[in-house]
Amino acid sequence: MKKLIKNGLIVDGSGNSSYTGDILLDGDKIEKIGENLQCEDAEIIDARGLVVAPGFIDTHSHSSMLLFKDSLLTPKIRQGITTELVAQDGMGPAPVDDKNLSSWIKAMKGLEGEYDVEWTWRSVADYLERIEKVGLGPNVAYLAPHGNVRMISMGLDNRKPTEEEMTLMQANLAKAIDEGAFGMSTGMIYPPCCYADIDEFIQLGKVLHDKDAVFVTHQRSEADSILDSMEEILTIGKESGCKVHFSHFKVCGKNNWDKFPKVLDRLDRAKEEGMIVSYDQYPYVAGSTMMSVILPPWVHDGGTDKLIERLKDADLREKMKEDIANGIPGWDNFVEFAGLEGIFVTFVGSEKNQDVVGKNLIEVGKCKGKDPLDAIFDVILEEENIVGLVDFYGTEEHVKLIMSRAEQNVCTDGIMGGKPHPRLFGAFPRVLGKYVRDEKSFTLETAIYKMTGKSAAVLGLKDRGLLKEGYKADLVIIDYDNIIDKGDYTEPNQYPVGIEYVIVNGEIVIKEGEDTGKRPGKVLRKNKGMEIN
Repeated sequence: MKKLIKNGLIVDGSGNSSYTGDILLDGDKIEKIGENLQCEDAEIIDARGLVVAPGFIDTHSHSSMLLFKDSLLTPKIRQGITTELVAQDGMGPAPVDDKNLSSWIKAMKGLEGEYDVEWTWRSVADYLERIEKVGLGPNVAYLAPHGNVRMISMGLDNRKPTEEEMTLMQANLAKAIDEGAFGMSTGMIYPPCCYADIDEFIQLGKVLHDKDAVFVTHQRSEADSILDSMEEILTIGKESGCKVHFSHFKVCGKNNWDKFPKVLDRLDRAKEEGMIVSYDQYPYVAGSTMMSVILPPWVHDGGTDKLIERLKDADLREKMKEDIANGIPGWDNFVEFAGLEGIFVTFVGSEKNQDVVGKNLIEVGKCKGKDPLDAIFDVILEEENIVGLVDFYGTEEHVKLIMSRAEQNVCTDGIMGGKPHPRLFGAFPRVLGKYVRDEKSFTLETAIYKMTGKSAAVLGLKDRGLLKEGYKADLVIIDYDNIIDKGDYTEPNQYPVGIEYVIVNGEIVIKEGEDTGKRPGKVLRKNKGMEIN
């Protein structure tokens, strides 16, 4: 049945001025946009007083395993997200191999949480075929994770690839893109990605260039060494020719905030050099990831199984504490830039340590009657690395400064857990309510562009991200006067208000704020018409 959206304020995702009009949907496409449209057999949606925009595109998401438990991806769809880009930070479900599967599953649990799923897939194609069968709410797009590609090519050891292994890594990356991945993600602070040098990334970047795919990176440092880190990423882009996209761009720690002018200057110079550079950002002063990032890099060598063994060794624990106290050149030391008081436990895998969820590391120490580091080492060990964190690193001024730049698009970086980061539930509404409507940091048209058209351009999506005749019918209808995020760090599990309708591929998934039961999401692929039919 056709659907006719009447009298809405249309913000089309291009950044152009808004206007009042109607939109006619036929099946999964936008058939007509205009004034006073009529269609006798259409379902009418009265959008008078509301904003009609393209569905939001989340370019940094950790939902690749959550969707097996919640195929609607409820925290995402309820904030207007109609397309998710998963397998970020160089870690994802595929590709995997039998040899490293056990260790890799543990690593993924530490990042995305624990889900009762049998890993029947091995390739990207296998995984995409599997998730299409679950009945998706939003569309899902995939990145080839560098950690996975490296793992199946040369294992999890901390060393350079041989020439033969490098050739195999390039071939495995090309295969993943041919099977549907939109680019490659890497997390240069996470093993095994952190073991790769710049030459390895340049060689992989050449594959991305040839495939017109994007290089998406959690760079090697967002703190003390951020300028050197940025230079590394930009050199990878220049030497390989690939497009570069920084994940969750920020500068961590008050000791590094004086680097902001030079950071922004380097972005300006990259543009002058003709480089295609972009970044995404979530609108909060705290981040979130796996708790084991507080451990020095050498602890991760060989994968999660080896990490667990090292945590059992008292002498190695003392060495870990020394490295955390003294630092290691080039390593982003979370305890240094956030402080023990600024790192909070978001989730654990078992009931045994539920008492530490929501507590900072000082409080964890008091709870366990131990030194804070020994206490959290015990938790990581007992939970087999299934522990998440929130870390406070920045200022509101810097959030707005990064948000206002042309390179920016909005993301959530949302990770499900017991006490998750509130960005999982509210990143996009927070931008619209707090920064646009209330603080007038930039215009509504610019904000919607940063959530839709800009994001689609980063991925190379040709038929989504804009309200345009012939494009896919992914839309969100917003009560702009009232839209706002509701979750905070104490009670993050709260849906936003102001998202009235969410339409995915022409089907209404959220109607007047409620789930309709429809699951029309598609698996999008780069190389076959953007979706599996």
